[in-house]
Amino acid sequence: MASVYLQSITGFAQQIQARSHQLRADEPLSNGGTDSGPAPYELLLAGLAACTSLTLRMYADRKQWDLGLIDVRLHFARDEQGRESIGRTVAFGAQLSPEQIARLAEICEKTPVTKTIRQGTEILTTLSPTRLDPAANSRNKPF
Repeated sequence: MASVYLQSITGFAQQIQARSHQLRADEPLSNGGTDSGPAPYELLLAGLAACTSLTLRMYADRKQWDLGLIDVRLHFARDEQGRESIGRTVAFGAQLSPEQIARLAEICEKTPVTKTIRQGTEILTTLSPTRLDPAANSRNKPF
């Protein structure tokens, strides 16, 4: 369904390729990085924000609802017991009815990335004794 390719030579700055798109990830200066890109949790939040906005826009377009600007704000937190949470606030530029707002709130809870994060996803890690073939990822095959 989705795959990315990453190589890191030195330091915390990461070069990421997703299909034909080049991305960077890094840690902030306060964590020893060079702040040349978003930190991993910021990328996670960005994916959730993008999926939220895209899903709402698709739904509203089908219903022929004018949402105007969609503004999604996310915050990741971890409490003293290690419990993690993501706060999500969504606002719209257009005036919407209470019924529309209620339905859009339901849609927010059903976005694909929301479901993936909520259910938890099994991560299967394989360490390869040899260098991976960069072309393998471009064929959309699992690592």
